[in-house]
Amino acid sequence: MDEIRTDQPSLYDEDVVAWAEQQAAALRALGARPDLSNVLDWENVIEEVEAVGSSQVSAVESALRLVLVHLIKHLSAPHLPPSQHWRAEVVAFQITAQDSYRASMRRKIDLDKVWRNAVVQAEANLTAYHDAVVPGLPETSPFTLDDLVAESFDIDRRLIQLAASLDSTRATRRRR
Repeated sequence: MDEIRTDQPSLYDEDVVAWAEQQAAALRALGARPDLSNVLDWENVIEEVEAVGSSQVSAVESALRLVLVHLIKHLSAPHLPPSQHWRAEVVAFQITAQDSYRASMRRKIDLDKVWRNAVVQAEANLTAYHDAVVPGLPETSPFTLDDLVAESFDIDRRLIQLAASLDSTRATRRRR
């Protein structure tokens, strides 16, 4: 019988999304074996294991969306009293996203969808202050995933990048 080693980190500890994919594949292979008992509800067990990875991806997407929401609000309404709080929120949510992000999530995160949802949420939030998002926001994310999960994240640099995307969006619309 194989000895279980506890002195080395497991894939679960390093990258739960990759672990979930690996375990689901192994369970599918076991479930397909006719010599094993069908007492286990293989389909639902596999679904639950995959859900572990999916929930981690969702948590990172949520943190990224909140980073974007607060960047949009701060750029759109820096004159509002909560704008300094929004800066602090950007930093807090970016740290959460950065800490939770794993490379295996890259192909699962639809950053343009996260962006579109952030724009909708920022619009709704600013309406409460009788304000609106800055006109000319791009339809797709002006940021890459690497921009948003970088250890050297710089909020002012990202605000400048977002402001520059407004100029390029306006220029593109004028050329049409």
